[in-house]
Amino acid sequence: MDIKSLYMDELVETMKNMGQPAFRAKQIYNWLHAKLVESYDEMLNLPKDLRNNLKEHYPLKTLEVVDKLVSQKDGTSKYLFSLNDDRIIESVLMKYHHGNSVCISSQVGCRMGCTFCASTIGGKERDLTASEMLDQIYRISVMSKERVSNVVVMGTGEPLDNYDNLVRFIRILTDSQGLNISARNITVSTCGIPDKIYRLADEGLPITLALSLHAPNNEIRKKLMPIARQYELSDVLEAFYYYYEKTGRRLTFEYSLVEGINDEEEHALELGELLKGYNCHVNLIPVNPIKERNYRKSDGHKILKFKNILEKYRINVTIRREMGSDINAACGQLRKSYLDRGK
Repeated sequence: MDIKSLYMDELVETMKNMGQPAFRAKQIYNWLHAKLVESYDEMLNLPKDLRNNLKEHYPLKTLEVVDKLVSQKDGTSKYLFSLNDDRIIESVLMKYHHGNSVCISSQVGCRMGCTFCASTIGGKERDLTASEMLDQIYRISVMSKERVSNVVVMGTGEPLDNYDNLVRFIRILTDSQGLNISARNITVSTCGIPDKIYRLADEGLPITLALSLHAPNNEIRKKLMPIARQYELSDVLEAFYYYYEKTGRRLTFEYSLVEGINDEEEHALELGELLKGYNCHVNLIPVNPIKERNYRKSDGHKILKFKNILEKYRINVTIRREMGSDINAACGQLRKSYLDRGK
């Protein structure tokens, strides 16, 4: 059993089954999710025989750092973590004036196949457990000695493809007895899986949902994102708007600009027509070139023109600030280079 993935009531039941009083569950939960300890030996208010029993039956899974890079440009830190089965994942700590933000992975690899993303090269190996998702934040918090105020599930993997662990992760992360991070400070990015979006809307979690859109129509989207062959854009948007109606959270669209593919004036006009009238925000992202693809990022003049066209439709638009460009901070880049060196 992965004890760090248990809700409080599940931990209470586990303690009862071990013949322990319920208050032991609260103590353990506090050590794991508020004090962020790495071993039972640090839980000094637990009897020694209980700690030994826990070690034997519920060994703690803790991530280990195998590499860390710090940007000389903006202080962004990128971490490579080793899991208990020696697989590798990556996380990023970004420092902003409004607080520290951590971008975490939700899977080892990814099976979505987006053609501009390094995360999907090599496919998906497995899902991350809730505790492995949490521990990316916990370990970064401990190592940086700074509070994490914002969490973005936008690293390697498709979060909604790991739905149950994602929801468990969010509920524990926002628990008042743990780190108590506000659900409104959590963003989950998805390629767009309609049935999972409907489920998430009904969970009662007021998180921000970001759709990786990347095209103004389904034909262009198919060239960039294989998932578009399975789900029509109209069906994805319908689910997305349902999420807005249920949660009241403003819709966010991620749009990676790829030179000559989706960055022309006609694409901006079509996107404006598609999204006009909705309470939404479009985040324009100059694509990160990767050596396995011949994609090039759009030039600055083109990006600004694209932004201006959308704003004429009264759409809120930002151009994502590049963070950690000198340390391969884009999704999947550092992990892939590390694995390539190993091979």
